[in-house]
Amino acid sequence: MSQRPPVDPQRIEEFLRRLGERFRRPGRIYLVGGTTMVFEGFRQQTLDIDIAFEVAAEDHSAFIRAVRDLKQELWINVEEASPSDFIPLPEGYRERAPFVGRYGQLDVFHFDLYSMALSKIGRGTEPDFSDVLALLHSGRIDWETLAACFAEILPHVGTASLRQDPEEFQRKFDALKQML
Repeated sequence: MSQRPPVDPQRIEEFLRRLGERFRRPGRIYLVGGTTMVFEGFRQQTLDIDIAFEVAAEDHSAFIRAVRDLKQELWINVEEASPSDFIPLPEGYRERAPFVGRYGQLDVFHFDLYSMALSKIGRGTEPDFSDVLALLHSGRIDWETLAACFAEILPHVGTASLRQDPEEFQRKFDALKQML
């Protein structure tokens, strides 16, 4: 497969607009990770559009087809991703998802910014820490709520997957606190 060019806010917007035109059923899409960071102006570009989605079971195949077709037509990478792939999600994550807009019958949100921040802390790369610091410094998330969400999920880290290590997660969280 050829390397596709990075995506910027305009390409994300075009993808959402065209998906809303093509997929004519109700659903929810969540922009995740770097996609949120680019769409909100914290970064200029990202390698792919990361999304999580909720559609009716009978519409799932049609949604996947629509996304696959748009990946080819727009020559972009689109990946299914969620913070839940990396961490247990804190209570209230769904209610904290910031609304982005409506595209056709699709309601688009950013995934809960606290869940995204915690998954980035769990991964712990320098760009991930930069993203979390940008969210904190901009006021999009606050330290007290982030710390409360961390404390809530920490007892569950490491019980769902061998990839999760609660001690390493704690070390990375402490490192982020030092960066503040």
